[in-house]
Amino acid sequence: MRAVVKTAAERGVTYVTDAGDPKATEGTVVIQVGAASLCGTDRELYEWTPSAQAFNLNLPVILGHEGAGTVVEVGPGVTGLKVGDQVALESHLTCGQCFPCRTGDAHTCERTGILGMHIDGVFAQYAAVPQDICVKLPTGLSLESGALLEAAGVAVHAIQRADYSVAGRAVLVSGAGPVGLVVVNLALLMGASHVIAVDPNPYRRAQAEKLGATALHPNDGIIDRCRELTGRRGGFDVAFECSGAPGTLATLFEAVRREATVITVGHPSRPAEVDIAAHINKKGITLRGIFGRRLWETWEQSLLLLDSGKLELDWLITHRMKLSQIDEAVELLTGDACKVLLIPDLG
Repeated sequence: MRAVVKTAAERGVTYVTDAGDPKATEGTVVIQVGAASLCGTDRELYEWTPSAQAFNLNLPVILGHEGAGTVVEVGPGVTGLKVGDQVALESHLTCGQCFPCRTGDAHTCERTGILGMHIDGVFAQYAAVPQDICVKLPTGLSLESGALLEAAGVAVHAIQRADYSVAGRAVLVSGAGPVGLVVVNLALLMGASHVIAVDPNPYRRAQAEKLGATALHPNDGIIDRCRELTGRRGGFDVAFECSGAPGTLATLFEAVRREATVITVGHPSRPAEVDIAAHINKKGITLRGIFGRRLWETWEQSLLLLDSGKLELDWLITHRMKLSQIDEAVELLTGDACKVLLIPDLG
């Protein structure tokens, strides 16, 4: 079958046409991949950056951790899934036995594995995956939308981590990539009073403006603008750092008010400095981080939003490409693009 493989611990990937067809084993199903989505992590894996190396991939491995498809084979011991079911995939593989897993925090499993890093992923025509990471798609939801649920779930988790405290609040979003844009969209849907999205890319700023946010370049005086809009409050109520860009936290800490909340979503490529005395102690800011989606609360919340019609995801898609176009697809991630899909049926 056709697939995109990370073969060695170095820059680049390999497109192959002779990868072995996966087989369903105990507790797994084989899906025919309908759509797979690229994200910033895939670019890091392609470039083989330090943050990518930290994932400790099981090489060689078929990449791709955001996807949806149709079940075509069911292995022994599988219950609740049958051939023909359409599913989206949770990308985190949890052990189910460690303390976090057994106390409702499986998203921080001590032995987390990741689809497309530690087992073969969805940048392929077919993928064998554990039944436990399959989420049945609602009737009428396309496989393309299903492929976006993993990333959209990160945004939903970020809102959850902020205790849903965006209604009537001033919300600052650093990074207007797909996850940041969904955070913007959700904050506006939930009735935020102000939403500012910050990104150096003019295309992404335009996307944020279409949603109804105020879009600013990082050099546009973010701190002054936030304080101007909120007057005596002294800054914004909640900020989401979705870019992973170095040096952004300092701006967010200054742009929010005392006793505000800052949620970190993006993974910086190097350690970030935090002035504990000035921002955490004296200003009373609550700093929280997220990793993936809260299992399975985030998925249930996301599906409810989709089923209600309040949340729609197809607008995120800007490109549909072949598996063989992986190099071009990765290049698009830093250009004029939002969500880039690989569609195996295209060739």
